[in-house]
Amino acid sequence: MGEDSATEPDRGDRAARYSNAEASRSRGSDALRAAQMYYLQDLTMNAIARELRTSRSTVSRLLSTARETGLVEIQVNNPQLRAPSLEHEIRRRFSVEAHVVPVSELVRDSEVLERVAIQAARTIGPLVESDAVIGVAWGSTLSAVSQHLARKLTHDTTVVQLNGAGNTQTTGIAYASEILQRFGHAYGARVEQFPVPAFFDHAETKTAMWAERSVRRILELQERMTMAIFGVGSTNSGIPSHVYSGGYLDDADLLALNQERVVGDVATMFFRADGSHRDLLINQRGTGPELELLRRVPRRICVVSGEAKLSGLRGALAAGLPTDLILDEATARWLVQDEPR
Repeated sequence: MGEDSATEPDRGDRAARYSNAEASRSRGSDALRAAQMYYLQDLTMNAIARELRTSRSTVSRLLSTARETGLVEIQVNNPQLRAPSLEHEIRRRFSVEAHVVPVSELVRDSEVLERVAIQAARTIGPLVESDAVIGVAWGSTLSAVSQHLARKLTHDTTVVQLNGAGNTQTTGIAYASEILQRFGHAYGARVEQFPVPAFFDHAETKTAMWAERSVRRILELQERMTMAIFGVGSTNSGIPSHVYSGGYLDDADLLALNQERVVGDVATMFFRADGSHRDLLINQRGTGPELELLRRVPRRICVVSGEAKLSGLRGALAAGLPTDLILDEATARWLVQDEPR
């Protein structure tokens, strides 16, 4: 009797799990049917509601589910010959694939970032493939992008952290991990973190660490990247770059960057307005990928929000870092002006 009673909760748990799984499959099936009728058959939500014998609000939720789970990928086709003038001009001048996000100049910086992040997430999704090694930087921009990624099942894909996140106040693991885990969850990918500081105190320490086998494993993954996703760091943006606001650089570092005429960074590797960077001493202590290595990655997606990042963006373009650029309309307009702002 004791044995029979002990199994009752197990039977109940199994029944509950089966019921939940069935409900999930049913919702997925309904979401797929609603999406097919709405996007492929041009039926209105009212017509779909009548056919599925449900309410219009339920149809709206089913369509949202279809988008969020990757059943539907919304893509605005924009062939070069029909591209808006801003995108066409950026492609012509900088030889990058440009995606300009229409945003009024009256919108606050935080809302601009949110809208750029949403479009970036939807642009990145269709580009992610199986057997890929995707390098992901951390920062305010990538954190926002990671919150809007739609699910897309891939196989044997790896997401690898581009640069360390620790400083004298924190390991940075929780912050960077949250961003990477969202990318890994969205694409069903394995996540490889890089548990080193953002900057070493001494270049010699970095040299010694880079010889360690545990670190070499991550570096070798980075050397096999097929895609890299990053923002551009800036000291004066409306939403401060995390590397500048999070205690990663002290006053001496900031003074040195100013004296060296540094305009920005990608994954904590710095550069000047003309793209030069090899002689910058701080890069000998930084843990991001060498910019020469980054330039060898086949697809390099740069996401930028806010006009205050213009100088950094110009430097990144001069260094040949992005192949794809996703940015807001106001920043795009200033970018194609002849005179730097």
